[in-house]
This record gives sequence, structure tokens and C-alpha cells, in this order.
Amino acid sequence: MKILTFFNNKGGVGKTTLTANIAAYAALELGKRVLVIDCDPQCNITQHILGDEKIINMYWPDINANIKHNKSRTVLSVVQPIVDGDAHVDKSIRPLLARNNRFGVDLLPGDLRFSLFEDNLSQAWNELPSGKAGGFRVIGWLSSYLQNFADNYDLVMIDVSPSLGPINRSVMLCSDYFITPLGADAFSLLGIRNISQWIVGWSELYETSVKHADKFNPGVLQKFSINTKIRIKRGYLGYTLQQYIAKSVGGSKRPTKAYERIISDVPTEVGNYLSRFDTKKGDLHLGDIPNLYSLIPISQKANSPIIALKTKDGLVGSQFGQVLEYKKMIGELTKSIIGKI
Repeated sequence: MKILTFFNNKGGVGKTTLTANIAAYAALELGKRVLVIDCDPQCNITQHILGDEKIINMYWPDINANIKHNKSRTVLSVVQPIVDGDAHVDKSIRPLLARNNRFGVDLLPGDLRFSLFEDNLSQAWNELPSGKAGGFRVIGWLSSYLQNFADNYDLVMIDVSPSLGPINRSVMLCSDYFITPLGADAFSLLGIRNISQWIVGWSELYETSVKHADKFNPGVLQKFSINTKIRIKRGYLGYTLQQYIAKSVGGSKRPTKAYERIISDVPTEVGNYLSRFDTKKGDLHLGDIPNLYSLIPISQKANSPIIALKTKDGLVGSQFGQVLEYKKMIGELTKSIIGKI
């Protein structure tokens, strides 16, 4: 089982759409057993995969039955014992099965209240230098939960918010690999610098705290199966560049002039700030994602991956060709990612 997180410090770069469609291609076309975990409190990938009707049935209180609480079993349910004051996770929470959606993936749904977990994580990070097990167990919540499913999945793909807060620190700490989806804008590119400094900062604290634990509380980390290695420090797979406007020149598509400078600077910025986390020293440009125009809203309305859209979902005319083009592109990208891991 490999754990992959899609992350950029800048929102609006198509991260959720990319995550959902790569997960769907891996499951539907390549036969991989895929689990998607929604760790973004905005719950966008949950809504995209499940759709409004299922969301209402899962989350909205049933007034007639006098139920006044959230009915769903979500990522918050996993960490509820920690929120309540303990240090363990609820391993009995099971993801929703692939048969319930068109993406072919199992899903651990998000929760708007998951942001409340940030307080527990912040306190746990502050406790790390003491070398005691409690802080490590809280921060390692996701690793602890996924130990139950090591034989169930080939890939775990995690969607996160653009935050540099403690939730995303804990997710990245658990991950084997990460990818940075980029848009052709200055802020998206500046996010690369933030990510680099951020990873270096918290990873140094964590690694120092591991040494303290080994010295002052020998054996305690092994007792609770705590991660002592930060795998993403050797697991950067690369970036995708998406949603820029192109024009046809001599039969090929080129970015309009407004985007040319940003696009030309991307390899240098990635090389300066994120290549330190790539130990394979391969090509970090995974692929370009063109503007999909009307396909995204159709996909969202149908709660379907783009590669599975059909006439009944509202496709007309040239959109069929766009779907085939997208399927080829996302297929090449997904195969490249799986090849790297």
C-alpha cells in the first residue's frame, strides 16, 4: 500500500479534480484497489464523488426521527477519541465502498468539523520535544488508522486543503509520496517555496523529538508502532501544470504571452525548492492539464470522473472528443505516477 498526497499551498489549482480523476483512472482502467481520504474540511472531493443526495442522507439531521447529530461516519469519526481526550483512533470506522460511486474507489468522507482537530494536533506538536508517546500517537493518527488496511489497498490518495497547519503536517508525515499541482500563476509558484520551508521546519522538529524519545523513553515508539522516518523527504514525485489558456501556432498549442514567464520559471523554482525531496533525480514535470472548459461542471453534476462521462450525463458534440483526449492525458499521467512509486 502506497500513500500519496496531492498538495499545494495555493488553492484553486484543480487539485481536487486531479486527485479524483487520477484515483478513478487507477481504479477503473488499471484495476488498482484505491482508497480516497478527504482531509480537507471543505469536503470538496467527498461532494464530488458522492453527490448531493448521498451527502444529504449522510450528513443532514433527520428531523422526523428527532436525530440532532451528524449521521455520517467520517474522517472526524476516526479521530473522535483524540478529540475527546484520548490518544488512540477509532479503527472500527470503515470507508464507504466503491460500489456506492462511479469513481470505483473506496472513500473515507470528509467532515466540516474536522478543522476542530487542529487544536489537538497543535498541542501534540508542542509535546513532541518531551519524547513521550502521547504527542507522537496523536500526530500519527493516520498511520495508526491505515495499519488496519495495509492489505486492502494498492493506493491511498489523500486530498488536503492548501493550509500549512497541523492537519496537513500530520497527513504529510504519514505519506510516502506527494505531488504539487500547479496553476500558471505567481501565487501557485510561490507556494512551492512555502512548502519547502514548511517541510524542512517541522521535519527537523520531529526528527529531533524522535531522538529524545529514543534516549529518554527507549522502546516507547516501537511499542506504539510510531513512524520514525519522514518518507516524503525522499518521496517528491513532481508537479503538474494546469489551467492555462493556450493558442494554436503552427499546429501546436502554446501558452498565451501572459503565462509564458511563469511557465518558463516553473522548472527552476521546482528545482531550487522541491528537488531536494526527490531522490530519484528524474523528470519532475509529470504533465500538463489543459483547460477543461465545460467538462468539469458536467463531471461535478453527474458525480462521475471525466473519463466515464456519457451522453446521459449531458455530453454533446465536441465534448466527446474532449473526454477521449482527457482520458488519454490522465492515463499517461496516472501510469507515470504509478511507475514512479
